[in-house]
Formats: sequence, C-alpha cells, structure tokens
Amino acid sequence: MARDNARLIIKLRSTEGTGTTYVARKNRRNTPDRLVLRKYDPRLRRHVEFREQR
Repeated sequence: MARDNARLIIKLRSTEGTGTTYVARKNRRNTPDRLVLRKYDPRLRRHVEFREQR
C-alpha cells in the first residue's frame, strides 16, 4: 500500500531543554496546528510536555 500524503513525520522535542526527541506521525488535515504531547523524558525520569519541532 502507498503511504498517505496527508500524514507527515514530525519530531517532538522536550520543552525542558534536555534534547530528548520522539518521532511521530500526524495527519496534516486533521491537526494543522503544532502538536503538544505529554511524554516520558528519560533524562529527567518524569513526564514533561513535548512540542512539535519544525
């Protein structure tokens, strides 16, 4: 199957400045704004906000 062009690969970077990143896919049509998720930061050993990096 072909990949859907509406979905793009984004990097989520920690807002705490540790440099930790996650890779995710998002649908450009459903979520045109920048994505913000609360995920685990292994350097801090706690959950923090990760924002979409462009």
